[in-house]
Amino acid sequence: MYNLRKMFVMLSLGFGSGLPYILLISTTSAWLRDAGVELSLIGFFAWITFAYTIKFIWAPLVDRFSVPYFARYGHRKSWIALMQIIIISALLLLSNIDPLQSFLFFCIVAGLIAFAGSFQDIAIDAFRIEYAHISDQGNLAAAYQLGYRLAIIAATSLALIFADSNGWSLTYKLLAALMCIGFLGVIFSTENRNPELGKLNFSNSIYEPLKDFFSRFKFFMASILLLIVATYRLTDIVMGPMATPFYIDMGFTLTEIGAVVKVVALIASIVGIFIGGLLIKRIKIFRSLLVGAFLVMITNVLFAYVAITEKNIISLASIVAMDSLAAGIVGTVNIAFLTSLVSKKYTAFQYALLTGFMTLPGFALKGLSGVWVESFQTLYGFEYGWMSFYVVTSLLTIPSILLLYINRAFLQKHEDTL
Repeated sequence: MYNLRKMFVMLSLGFGSGLPYILLISTTSAWLRDAGVELSLIGFFAWITFAYTIKFIWAPLVDRFSVPYFARYGHRKSWIALMQIIIISALLLLSNIDPLQSFLFFCIVAGLIAFAGSFQDIAIDAFRIEYAHISDQGNLAAAYQLGYRLAIIAATSLALIFADSNGWSLTYKLLAALMCIGFLGVIFSTENRNPELGKLNFSNSIYEPLKDFFSRFKFFMASILLLIVATYRLTDIVMGPMATPFYIDMGFTLTEIGAVVKVVALIASIVGIFIGGLLIKRIKIFRSLLVGAFLVMITNVLFAYVAITEKNIISLASIVAMDSLAAGIVGTVNIAFLTSLVSKKYTAFQYALLTGFMTLPGFALKGLSGVWVESFQTLYGFEYGWMSFYVVTSLLTIPSILLLYINRAFLQKHEDTL
């Protein structure tokens, strides 16, 4: 019962973490494309999530300070509670803005959601790592990913179907209400005090965690690990902002996308989440990382087929299912991998640093994703332009596969020490 409660807590927090991020990188893109905004501007809008990329900069604040009044919930949960309130308020404000008439103001409010979401993620990641022993992290990661995937279906499938009939303004008010689910994780959990948490002053709160990371792995291998982290999710991150605009451009309605494609994606991703957990148990983290990388590369390139064939909802749903299965596996495996690299003395900063490295290259490229598509379409035409985009993004998986294979001896040895 105790473990089930912990998993429910992580599921709730995963939902609260996933909803604002998915809204920014996916659902809002659908809103903008549905309103007639150009692909290049939709791509640039993806840079709104920059706060998630550099969140390690303010991670020391989450390690060092609690939020007044909310501190009664616990150190980490004080940040989670405050940020969820900010996100809910900003979503209500965003629901009343016309993106065509006030695009800049729309971006500013969306940026506030991203900023609060990044703070929330820092606190949730640290809370999860301190919540249980490393041996239980696979289960917690799976529960967190399940909550995250449920947030995806709420922010995409439910939102798109609801928007098709009721408009985007009312849809975002509904999503603001759903954010309250994340607060259940605050209410039903008891925060574990971390006795190993470094008691740092502000001047060295960045230096000491960095020193710890590089001293444990040595400079060369620490750099290699950061490169692996930076390239492992590159394909998913870069193609993300263009996914829903792609479906719309292929002629699928919001209801078709929400009722068929996104529901299939949810089911497949949930299956992938648990397969990821089983893979970690059976073949450990390193081999699971390789399996996930190959699956992402293969399934992503299948979208190129959708781009050059006639509209077929069954074909699209099948390919989305395979892609989501791969994404579910990779999500669980990647969380376990990042967790294995973090010291409990500096959980918030080091995990935020790793997730920052994970998204940094993709962040730089995903903002140009719309420009890529439009450039390919200028060269090769509408359908073959989309096809070229998916072929190129699939190839972005290769660097991580090579880095993993070349450094397999160290990675396997590191696993054995956990």
